Amino acid sequence: MTVQRQATFEKLQQGVQDVLIIGGGITGVGIALDAATRGLSVGLVEMQDFAAGTSSRSTKLVHGGLRYLKQFEIKEVAELGKERAIVYENGPHVTTPVWMLLPFHKGGTFGKFSTSVGLRTYDYLAGVKKSERRYMLSKDETVQKEPLVKTDGLQGGGVYVEYRTDDARLTIEVAKAAVANGAVLSNYTKAVEFLYNKKKKIVGIVAEDVLTGNRFEIHARKVINAAGPWVDDVRAIEGKQKGKHLILSKGVHIVFDESKFPLKQAVYFDTPDKRMVFAIPRNGKTYVGTTDTFYKGDQREMDIEQADRDYIMNAIHYMFPSVNVTDADIESSWAGVRPLIHEDGKNPSEISRHDEVWESKAGLITIAGGKLTGYRKMAEGVLNDVAEKLKAEHKIKAGNCMTKQLKISGGDIGGSENLEAFVQQQAKKAAAFGLTFEEGQYLAHHYGSNVTTVFNYANVAQNVLPKMVYAQLMYGIEHEMVVHPVDFFVRRTGNMFFNIDSVKAHKEAVLNVMAMVLSWSDLQKAQYAMELEKEIHRATTAK
Repeated sequence: MTVQRQATFEKLQQGVQDVLIIGGGITGVGIALDAATRGLSVGLVEMQDFAAGTSSRSTKLVHGGLRYLKQFEIKEVAELGKERAIVYENGPHVTTPVWMLLPFHKGGTFGKFSTSVGLRTYDYLAGVKKSERRYMLSKDETVQKEPLVKTDGLQGGGVYVEYRTDDARLTIEVAKAAVANGAVLSNYTKAVEFLYNKKKKIVGIVAEDVLTGNRFEIHARKVINAAGPWVDDVRAIEGKQKGKHLILSKGVHIVFDESKFPLKQAVYFDTPDKRMVFAIPRNGKTYVGTTDTFYKGDQREMDIEQADRDYIMNAIHYMFPSVNVTDADIESSWAGVRPLIHEDGKNPSEISRHDEVWESKAGLITIAGGKLTGYRKMAEGVLNDVAEKLKAEHKIKAGNCMTKQLKISGGDIGGSENLEAFVQQQAKKAAAFGLTFEEGQYLAHHYGSNVTTVFNYANVAQNVLPKMVYAQLMYGIEHEMVVHPVDFFVRRTGNMFFNIDSVKAHKEAVLNVMAMVLSWSDLQKAQYAMELEKEIHRATTAK
């Protein structure tokens, strides 16, 4: 066990936490950041790695909620649109505005009038700034914008702004901001039992270090269940639960090299079954998704079935008939689940993505549902309620919500408008650390205002790894709680999905460095190597 990890466990056991959060996805770390900046003592445990569930396996968009307009959820569109702008401004290095093309065809979901009115309404409700408001294209202009879109029945297109993000890095940066503000967060730490007082109210948990099996108690005044797809598993620790429960919707995405699928423009398009799917270019790759099917089973062992690939392939061939990709062209893929609150008689696409909060008789506060975009607002709502309870029950006064204008870790670059200038400025410094200008650009985009710390690791890089990979790995271990190689390749770098060749090229050296730095036994190293091979196989092999 690292000294850092031991110190974290000791902090979690000191005194009584005002708030203890179970779950280290975007919802949980968002609550931790909000609580810590209100002056509360905060602990958080996550049984896997941070963002290991839904928060690393989304479509990687900070949505403004256009799909909700179709379902006439006006309040949702207005709120998500405004939150999207806040998420962007507080962490511009992990969120990027991208123009999205919405082509409309004869007989499709959207027509010229509905697209024009819909996008204009969307801009108004979401408070979209003038420079990012929608504009309409003729048929010829649509083809010019994206030549791969099918021309048969094409009537034109609308263009609007979505925000692309790295969902896992957004989660990690929020987690680091929470730690910087005094919260104590621990991954690979599982809540296995609740602690109760004489009135049968929950006053903490028994936690287990997943790496060693050691158990210890964490005492807390309020326990919040933000376990995402595992919310019901946490609730079940109390015993059998009635009432609301989750259903899981499986979403699959597949990735191609741009040489196979040379998409130059992000597109939101109709599928043959009248759903909508995204195709998005990203750093020399094109990814397409998502599916939307009910899922039962262990999400940690979820495979991508041939039917999932077939569905997306059919959608690609339907909208981009000249793109002759096959399964053999898929470089990587990922599957995740959206935890939805059960509603009888509805399919996954129709069930609301609203978040809901409820409390058990023993006092466990559960939050479920919701969207990546709304994480900050969800946290604010939960903490407002918790703050009132802490004041009434324990005479503890919390401050007001501070997160609306709080930069997340790496976000202090002088505002979103300064991002490109910041990136270029940092890239020029890269040569002094033995890095290329392009590597400097990449790292500055990836780590924002933390990039200087990353650069410093390149100065002491071992020859076993390229300087950039070594710098990222050591920064991940010492500043981002990387424990497993999969943490590094999937959630700290995204290379498993968007640079699989790098993973295959450097996996042995990364294992060797981690084994040395983290003092693994031969058995641990063999187990982590096997786990990594399993994830590579899952991402790259058709089932």
